[in-house]
Amino acid sequence: MPSSEAPRTVVVTAELEGPLDRAVRALLGSSWGVSRARIEAGKVSVGGALVVEPTARVRIGDVITFDPRARKSRPEELLDSQIAHVDAQVVVAIKPAGVNTVPFDERDTDTLDSRVRAWLERRHLATGGRRPTLGIVHRLDKETSGLVVFTRTWAAKNSLSSQFRAHTVHRRYLAIVSGEVRGPRTFQSWLLEDRGDGLRGSARGGHRSKAAGAREAITHVEPVESLVGATLVACRLETGRTHQIRIHLSEAGSPVVGERVYIRGHAGPLVRASRLMLHAAELGFVHPTTEREVRWEQPMPADMVAVLDALRRQ
Repeated sequence: MPSSEAPRTVVVTAELEGPLDRAVRALLGSSWGVSRARIEAGKVSVGGALVVEPTARVRIGDVITFDPRARKSRPEELLDSQIAHVDAQVVVAIKPAGVNTVPFDERDTDTLDSRVRAWLERRHLATGGRRPTLGIVHRLDKETSGLVVFTRTWAAKNSLSSQFRAHTVHRRYLAIVSGEVRGPRTFQSWLLEDRGDGLRGSARGGHRSKAAGAREAITHVEPVESLVGATLVACRLETGRTHQIRIHLSEAGSPVVGERVYIRGHAGPLVRASRLMLHAAELGFVHPTTEREVRWEQPMPADMVAVLDALRRQ
């Protein structure tokens, strides 16, 4: 029978830093043996990623979640609840943090697209008995959670690709950022793969760089909630460049909580977290067959809510 015990979440403090089993024991008030057994049974995640090793180390800011209903699954398995929509043309999936959208290299075999393909096969939704094919029209960073659309036909891929190029796809992200963000702002810059220090970033002076590969990036940002030392913001993408939100917020002095790349030279205080607190909350586009606008919304995952709640209590 399903457990009547409710899920619990805790943000690791200095007192809980160290072995995972010690933190879980404090969270649940259980014995060492019970705490380790629950970890090994696949009921504990850190930063949204399943951890089954009791002695794994957790750090300050990590979000530990205990879910008595959780169970171990094959790495490629996608739950029905992680599919927001499926039809003959498109699949809209809910990406968990900690998995790449597509393979990073040949060793990366557990990705969101492989999980979606496997899900379609298990639900007998492959066409003509063949292995499902998926078209990739956009991606989310590995640590970013939220809505991703895959196409199932060439016609759908052509339609969605055109919409992304025309910047007509609706994409709204939620992010927890360090520092205070005041009033709605629009960031417009020309992004370079190397801004001069080995990192992606905006061309100096705010003008189009003569360097090859500079691409315009536009992000609309508005504060949603002011917190102690942080702000919950909504970001609407007009363009979709690599790491665009992260770069624009970091360059404005408000890096995404959990950022570890674009904080070089940041002088202000930082709120720590085990992963990027960035979530693709809304996705909308014109359906390639019906030609009607469709839109989905996905609430923040538990680990992001836990960080937000912890900041509210400060």
